Amino acid sequence: MTVRSILNTKGHQIMSVEPDAKLAAAVKLLADKKIGAVLVMNQSRLEGILSERDIVRVIGERGAGALEEPVSQVMTRKVVTCKETDTVAELMEMMTTGKFRHLPVVDNGKVVGLISIGDIVKRRVQEYEAEQEALRDYIKTA
Repeated sequence: MTVRSILNTKGHQIMSVEPDAKLAAAVKLLADKKIGAVLVMNQSRLEGILSERDIVRVIGERGAGALEEPVSQVMTRKVVTCKETDTVAELMEMMTTGKFRHLPVVDNGKVVGLISIGDIVKRRVQEYEAEQEALRDYIKTA
């Protein structure tokens, strides 16, 4: 199973904010869309990623006043990305090792999607259920 197969099911929509957007606006977007991270993009160029963890960390360090700061002051700048041809096993390894839950998908230098740990778990459960059903069917016919 590859990233491409997950994106084909999930979709390629990307939620993003500009680097100079206020942190409060990004928090509102996360809440409204019920998502855990948003890409920080300047036009079509990936500049960083802003996750709930980044927000909690900065508010813990600097207080609620941080909500008026630009996203560029809070975001994670070193973004690990994946390719559409990467496998779910590779993603799980990257996420576990890097201790993050979101991976932008990049194809030919362009961001084409975002995969979360939730997407991976959902897909693995579907795969497991399909395998179980196939085994049940096989046993019935044996």
